Amino acid sequence: MDDFDPYFDPAWGSATQAIRTGHARTHEREHSEPIYPTSSYVFASAAEAAATFGGERQGNIYSRFTNPTVRTFEQRLAALEGGESCVATASGMAAILATCMGVLQAGDHLVSSASIFGSTVVLFNKYLGRFGIDTSYVPLTDLEAWERAIQPNTKLLFIETPSNPLTDTGDIRALAELAHRKGCLLAVDNCFCTPILQQPLALGADIVIHSATKYLDGQGRCMGGAVVGDAKTVGEDVFGVLRTAGPTLSPFNAWVFLKGLETLKIRMAAHSANATALASWLEQQSGVERVYYPGLSSHPQYALAQTQQSAPGGILSFQVAGGREGAWRVIDSTRMLSITANLGDAKTTITHPATTTHGRLSDQERDAAGITQGLVRVAVGLEDVVDIQNDLARGLAG
Repeated sequence: MDDFDPYFDPAWGSATQAIRTGHARTHEREHSEPIYPTSSYVFASAAEAAATFGGERQGNIYSRFTNPTVRTFEQRLAALEGGESCVATASGMAAILATCMGVLQAGDHLVSSASIFGSTVVLFNKYLGRFGIDTSYVPLTDLEAWERAIQPNTKLLFIETPSNPLTDTGDIRALAELAHRKGCLLAVDNCFCTPILQQPLALGADIVIHSATKYLDGQGRCMGGAVVGDAKTVGEDVFGVLRTAGPTLSPFNAWVFLKGLETLKIRMAAHSANATALASWLEQQSGVERVYYPGLSSHPQYALAQTQQSAPGGILSFQVAGGREGAWRVIDSTRMLSITANLGDAKTTITHPATTTHGRLSDQERDAAGITQGLVRVAVGLEDVVDIQNDLARGLAG
């Protein structure tokens, strides 16, 4: 451990890690982690500056890529995920972009699950495609399709699990084994579960990606992202993109995420409990055709989710009759739930994926991802679950 690392015990549990890891107290002896809102740092001498810039001495250089508050967040999240390195970014999409720029080059091929966030599809197709990186899409749960899609120039497999918004669950261990047999890396978007409920690196994945904006914050306050993995792929390749291109996380946002991490374990348990109760209730409602939630025995990957995740998480979707009109009626009939596409908040949110999170996709792309006009997504918050049920009941009764 280097001079900047505080005391850390790898035997600590996840709740302790989320509260204690990464904070090296200053001479002020502060109890809460400090915020360092500075763009640059000073050196004792020209020689010290030269040694620091040249990599001979560790130290802060410029807050585009070295900041003590951001570093504390990175160390804490790396500890929770079981990774060697973490690179924090300005948003979840910046984390995905930095990963792709760090591990791919023109002429490479990427295989992605078809069940991913709409903006990620646009990033892969419209922007990576401009620079000679091709993307193929396959069903998340079809391992044979993954193997068929891999080409000699395939360098990266990318998945979300559970997926957004249908909560399909991919077999991380099987996909990691496939990726490594074919000479590829496996990147897992772990936004829905967080390291509290799922640890992809322990299952063989190479890279874990987060939108810290979601559950890591937990109250919808700040934008941020993160990439976690080993010292070479993340600590050098992805970090090099951040250092040069600058999709930088602000120190204030990093501090907010640190505060969010302190309650992450108890929040994820509460989100999961509420979502499980709501999903079970929705299955009994006559206005609901189908519920998508990995905590239900009716979910096609229920058994896998039981072994791969410690709890099913806080996201569910359900299908109603009547297409977009039926879905909008349910959404517009709510009075308490927040109509917003964000998720991971203490407040329950509700959205229509076909016209929001996946609205920029073509009809064909949405069909391939299973995003129908009658689909409603709920990110279940921390309110009393009976109040969430009552708020949804109005639209479902109609």
